[in-house]
Amino acid sequence: MKTKKLKYQILILISLWCTAQKNDSKYPFQNTNLTFEERVENLIEQLTLEEKVAQMLNAAPAIPRLGIPAYDWWNETLHGVARTPFKTTVFPQAIAMAATFDKNSLYKMADYSALEGRAIYNKAVELNRTNERYLGLTYWTPNINIFRDPRWGRGQETYGEDPFLTAVLGDAFVKGLQGDDPKYLKAAACAKHYAVHSLPINLESLAGSRGIVYGLDHFGYSAPASVLDQKFGFTAENISNEILKYLEIAQKPNIQYNNKL
Repeated sequence: MKTKKLKYQILILISLWCTAQKNDSKYPFQNTNLTFEERVENLIEQLTLEEKVAQMLNAAPAIPRLGIPAYDWWNETLHGVARTPFKTTVFPQAIAMAATFDKNSLYKMADYSALEGRAIYNKAVELNRTNERYLGLTYWTPNINIFRDPRWGRGQETYGEDPFLTAVLGDAFVKGLQGDDPKYLKAAACAKHYAVHSLPINLESLAGSRGIVYGLDHFGYSAPASVLDQKFGFTAENISNEILKYLEIAQKPNIQYNNKL
């Protein structure tokens, strides 16, 4: 599995190298007439163990002796290319786009995002900034977690609670982002999250040791008020009190209201 992952990363690295370099073939992996498999095998042979390990990080350093530029794999495009220093199109959040039930529109959105991402990466190559985060062509998108529990703070990144809709929209997004060229990807999609994403997971074993029971699993949703909920004031009584306090302030003259704020 680790070898397969490394080969996949190197395959994309070769594609990015083609964008960043002139067509000078000092090594076989630089020869675009060879197959990707042949080029990947040759590049792996050229790398030292230390260089291979370093390339497993999201901030992969340059390998000057092989003409490989630095590259940061971390980028996002859930609803348009994110956090870039350049101006891009911002689309509605993923869950809002899912509410359209329109896979064709999602495909177009991903296609436009990849086009803008290509322009950004070309500019990064021109400015020698390929080592910076949010300038690359590898996107940690789409988020295909099934949104079962509204307490999870990242639900807006998903396509909602329905697995079928998520599958259809996720498929459309990936195809739109990666393009239909038979050889090269327009951009690279990475569906998330398999693990380490804060929620939704079964919290019984984690929460039980703290005296909190959430009753949460992958397939259902139950939110009984816990000791922690009450501690932070999310009981009906406390909420009502807060509403009454707000209304009491709001009924006073504006000058007093502003002073309260």
